[in-house]
This record gives sequence, C-alpha cells and structure tokens, in this order.
Amino acid sequence: MSKRRGRLVAFFLRDKQEVGYVWPAILAVLVHAVVVMFSVINLEGKDAEPESSSIVHATLVSTETYTNQAQQVNDDQAAMSASSQSPPEPPPQEAPAPPSRPLEEAVIDQAEELAADRDTQALEQARAEAEAQAQRRAEEAERQALEAAAREAERAEQQAEEQRRREELARQEQEAEAQRRRKEEQARQAQETEEQRRREEEQARQAQEAEEQRRREEEQARQAQEAAETERQRRLEGQAEAAANARQAEQAANSFISIVRRAVEQAWLIPGGASDTMSATVQVRLGPSGEVLATSVATSSGDSAFDRSAIQAVEHAAPFTELRELSSEQQRNLRQFNLRFTPGDVR
Repeated sequence: MSKRRGRLVAFFLRDKQEVGYVWPAILAVLVHAVVVMFSVINLEGKDAEPESSSIVHATLVSTETYTNQAQQVNDDQAAMSASSQSPPEPPPQEAPAPPSRPLEEAVIDQAEELAADRDTQALEQARAEAEAQAQRRAEEAERQALEAAAREAERAEQQAEEQRRREELARQEQEAEAQRRRKEEQARQAQETEEQRRREEEQARQAQEAEEQRRREEEQARQAQEAAETERQRRLEGQAEAAANARQAEQAANSFISIVRRAVEQAWLIPGGASDTMSATVQVRLGPSGEVLATSVATSSGDSAFDRSAIQAVEHAAPFTELRELSSEQQRNLRQFNLRFTPGDVR
C-alpha cells in the first residue's frame, strides 16, 4: 500500500506545471466513485442493516479522507509552486479519518489509469506534434527547396537572359562591324570607281586634246604648206611678173633709149676735126615729161668741141615725151642714163 501511495504521490508531484488540469479529472473520478459507493451501500442495507451501517460509515470516511488527502496533496503542490503560481488557499478541512484500503487502491488504480491515459495522450500528442512539426519542417524544407529552386531557376533565367543579352549585344556588334566594313568596302569601291572614271575621263580628255592637237598641227601644217605653196606660187608669180616686168622694162628702156639715141644722132652735129677714135660719154637727167633737166660729161673725149657738140645734140633732141608712156617704175629707172658718143655711133 505504501508503494501505491508513493506512486500516487509521485504521480501527483510529477509535474507541478500540470496541477491545474490534473485535479479536475481526479475530482471527477472521485465523484463517480462516491456515487458507486452509495449505490452499493443501499443494496447491502436491504439484506443486513448493521453491516450496511458500518460500510456506509467506512465508505463516507474513506471518501472524505481521500478528498482531504487529495486536497492536502494539492496544498503541497501549490506550496511547491508558490513562487510561480498563487492559487487561492483551499478552505480548511476536517481531519480525515483513515481511508479504507480498497477505496484507496481503487482511486490509485484509477489515477494510474488516468496517468497512463494521460501519458498515452501526451505521447500521442507529442507524436502528433512531432509529426506535425516534422510535417511543418518537411513543408518548410519543401518550401525552402522550392524557393531555392525558384531562386536558382530565376538566377539561371537571369544568367540565361544575361547570356542572351551578351550574345545579342555581341551579334549586334558583329553586325554593326560587318555593316561598317560593308560600308567601308562600298565607299572604297565607289571611290575606286570614281577614280577609275576620272582616270578614264582624263585619258579621254587627254586623247581628245591630243587628237585636237594633232588636228591643229595637221591644220597648221596644211596651212603652212598651203602658205608655203602660196608663197612659192606668189614668188614664182612675182618672179615671173618681175621677169616679165624686167623684160618689159628692158624692152621699154631699150625702146626708149633707142628713141633717144636716134633723136640725139639726128640732132648731133659732129665737129669737122673729130676723128673716129674720139669718144665722149654724156650723163643725161630727165624730168617727168621727158624734158632735159641736166647734162654733164661723164667721160671726156679730150676735145672740148667734141664734148660740147654731144651735149648740144642731147639738148636739141629733147624733150623725150615717150617717157610719159612708160610706167612710173620704168620712168624712175630711165630718167637718168648715159650716152656714149663716137663719130660713127651714139650708144
């Protein structure tokens, strides 16, 4: 019995924090036990009155005793937890009578059953809480894993996006570089084409200028040749004309001189003492109309009478009007001439 009481006390004192909800359960059990005892007492009183009174007395004492003992345990528990909890003090109880052992054992058994049930419930509750906590941890781990996966996916997507952006940027740069090179090549080709066109134009211009120069030179050569030919013809014609004029002038001069000689010969009176060897040259200068402007002895015969007769012959034969029939040039050439007088001839 003392062992049972020790277990009961140990049960009551197991956890001072659980007093608040253990005692109501114990009190409920005690109430049911009292009801059962009253029922038993009534049944026994019908058969044996004395024994019933004794049992009733013992039972009541036992009930009150257990209640007082429970209250005492509660007081002890409250005293132990006075620092943290301050429950109201229980009302004073009468001194309990020694309880009957069967009732005490029944209460202890019920208390142990309640404790076992409570332990089972606590275990189940702990297991449920552990499972719930494990579930929460699993859910939290799953949530964290999902979040980590989401973050990883987002990071991977960001990296992929960054990679795409870099690739796009590199592609755009490559395309821009290719476009720049194409434009440079097009500009270079256009420049080469323009330079080639300019060279061809320059070559064409130079060829045209060379052709024009050749034509000019040919034209100049032709003109020079024509001019030379014309000049040659002119010279030839001039020479021919000069020759003709010279011939004409010579003929005219000869004809005029012949006329003058004949006229002078007709007018010359040769002196009687002149010999055939005498000769005198007289210089005659005529005017525009053929009149004699002056006469002089260019070469004397040695005989003044002979010389004077020659001069007189010229003066008497003048004027020589045939001079006006000649050209001006012929007149200029024939307005001065010499006449050589010999007794047999005048030349």
